Amino acid sequence: MISEPTKEPGKNKALRHLKDSEFPVGGAAAFSIANSLQAHGAAVSGLALHPRKMVAASSGDDRLWRLWGVPAGEMVLTGQGHADWLSGCCFHPGGGALATTGGDATVKVWDLVRGRCVLTFEGHAHATWGCSFHSGGDFLASCSMDNTAKVWDLNSQRCRATLRGHADSVNSVAFLPSSNTVLTCSADKTVSLWDARAARCAQTFYGHRHSCNHAAFSARGDVIASCDSYGTVMLWDARKASAVATVDTGPHPGNQLAFGPSGESLAVASNDGAVKLVRLATLQVSSLLGHEDAVQSVTFDHREDYLLSGGADGSLYNISH
Repeated sequence: MISEPTKEPGKNKALRHLKDSEFPVGGAAAFSIANSLQAHGAAVSGLALHPRKMVAASSGDDRLWRLWGVPAGEMVLTGQGHADWLSGCCFHPGGGALATTGGDATVKVWDLVRGRCVLTFEGHAHATWGCSFHSGGDFLASCSMDNTAKVWDLNSQRCRATLRGHADSVNSVAFLPSSNTVLTCSADKTVSLWDARAARCAQTFYGHRHSCNHAAFSARGDVIASCDSYGTVMLWDARKASAVATVDTGPHPGNQLAFGPSGESLAVASNDGAVKLVRLATLQVSSLLGHEDAVQSVTFDHREDYLLSGGADGSLYNISH
């Protein structure tokens, strides 16, 4: 027999019973919006966190990139030079430079001390979607609508490898830290690992039924997460090249995702205006609301105290524990 909890006279709140179970801690209730700001005059297309400082970079459809102090949100620096919208950005591991990609099919490297462009890489035939620095700082990978990814040498200032094999737009690219392994995902519904030195595909992951929009490594590099245009998130064992879990965050597209540094959480930027937070131990999904339009980009800070999100409404949200 289940008995009703005893209530104090005149109060609606139930008293705690000795055998009451604990509700799980986590989910959307664990986060709240600390502050928001109008970061760009058009959609925020990409976010990146400085490797050491509490500084975030944003890229926008307004052809601008900007640096922001976290968590206060004060603007530190603005740069422009692309001839079309920007699609993504990433910090050099040394912290003194920023790379950007965009609709003009170029990849640009900016000196943040001098506040100007110091390198422009040309060679992609169509818009570039994203970029990733090698942890050694000498190489930069980019991906493009031209179905390829490229690896650029910052010292010789030339393309060292073109990664060919995808049958459609390559939508994201990422170096595995301290390795020559490059991760890509494509509108051809696949995720691939590449040997950048040999310029060859080492492994292709099949399982998505729709265009794959983004893929990322966990902090330890042993797990890969990818999201597609129907909001399906797949988790892969990077060593065994096999799927370990599928999570439904749809039916709206997942535009980008990011692992928390602890490896316990995965944030997904959803086209329905929410950030979907996946607890990896249970695969429980919660929604963090605030944006008035699609969320395009997400990233965690170094200690996982903050989650930053950028939206098609031009806003940047700082969500904290």
